[in-house]
Amino acid sequence: MKKENIDKNPSSSVPNINNLDEKANNIGIGGKYSPEKNEQLYKERMQERKNIQKERLKIRKSKKGLIVVFTGKGKGKTTAALGMALRTIGHGYKVAIIQFIKGGWKTGEEKALKTFSKDIAWHSLGEGFTWETQNRIRDEELVKNAWEISKKYINDESYKLVILDEINIAIKLGYLNAKEIVEFFDDLGNRDNHIVLTGRSAPELIQSKADLVTNMDLVKHPFKDQGIKAQKCIEF
Repeated sequence: MKKENIDKNPSSSVPNINNLDEKANNIGIGGKYSPEKNEQLYKERMQERKNIQKERLKIRKSKKGLIVVFTGKGKGKTTAALGMALRTIGHGYKVAIIQFIKGGWKTGEEKALKTFSKDIAWHSLGEGFTWETQNRIRDEELVKNAWEISKKYINDESYKLVILDEINIAIKLGYLNAKEIVEFFDDLGNRDNHIVLTGRSAPELIQSKADLVTNMDLVKHPFKDQGIKAQKCIEF
């Protein structure tokens, strides 16, 4: 398949991008708290913001396969990744989901996505948390097997999105090496599919390699703060 041409020197447009971003930020997004009392002045401000946005979009024209990381102590990392999966199959593409630690229970997301889409390949290859399995040798074997399966899906560009769920935890537990993972990514070269890595405590090496990193902050949690057990629709 012929690859789409990608800007060989994207840094050349960075100063202009930053300048437009600053202008857009200075104008703001409008709304009730915009300083104009006159509606015509407000309309002129928003038109200027619209013109700048068009210029921002013209510059940002490159596309490539992205590495995305969802990490942090807050809830929602896997949920965010599965939202991307839903979006991807909605566009008619295939998705592979490999779960590294989870696997001891059936989640609502797995049931729904498997039921409603033929384009989902879902592998729950863990057997639960360390305090449940109590077998480091078995856990490591499962993780390494999950990584080998993951590499096959990543190399198969018919899968537009590959989600490596809780792989960051597998790295934290010492079952996978972050350097090995980054080296594998480096060897891929230009590609069209996207890779998502979830789990708290994503190593700095993984985060530095990623194109998009979101850290989920924990503010409140019903299990910790109120002693409420995990529930359908919320946790699984």
